[in-house]
Amino acid sequence: MSSKVLVAYASKYGATVEIAEKIGQVLSQAGLAVDVLPANRVSDLTPYTAVVLGSAIYIGQWRKEAVKFLTDHEKELAKRPVWLFSSGPAGEGDVVELMDGWRFPKAQQAIADRIRPREITIFHGKVEPQKLNFIERWMLNNVHSPIGDYRDWPSIAAWAEEIAAKLKASDMAFETASAQVQLKG
Repeated sequence: MSSKVLVAYASKYGATVEIAEKIGQVLSQAGLAVDVLPANRVSDLTPYTAVVLGSAIYIGQWRKEAVKFLTDHEKELAKRPVWLFSSGPAGEGDVVELMDGWRFPKAQQAIADRIRPREITIFHGKVEPQKLNFIERWMLNNVHSPIGDYRDWPSIAAWAEEIAAKLKASDMAFETASAQVQLKG
């Protein structure tokens, strides 16, 4: 049984899509079958042995499509390896420090606790003022948020490589156990 991985995402302006695509690319290069899809386009997790789910964050909240994905698929997610990521904070330095220790929305923490993801992480984001609406630009100016692309591609790729290694190791263990059962049978 080889792994087919779903990389699902919720993005507002496209930066999280690009992170999800990079994760999918790294997993694919590692020899895994991968689908990279918007969270709101996934209705069935049956084909997938593992899931990576990410969302852009705004004011400490995940996008509603990612939250709906978590709640709609909670039972199925609890039965397979899951990794969660958030993207959004702009600026230099340690992303967790920039977020004052925040890694995941409190409103969805109980669901995450039941799913038991292998890892929850947060990546730097990208802020493009020309894509923002008036209210978002006003808020950006008032909080003096940095503008630009702060995504750390080597860090994102390394995280995806760790996921690939863990999935491939579990595939090898499954195949070895299956072969041993067949030899005994």
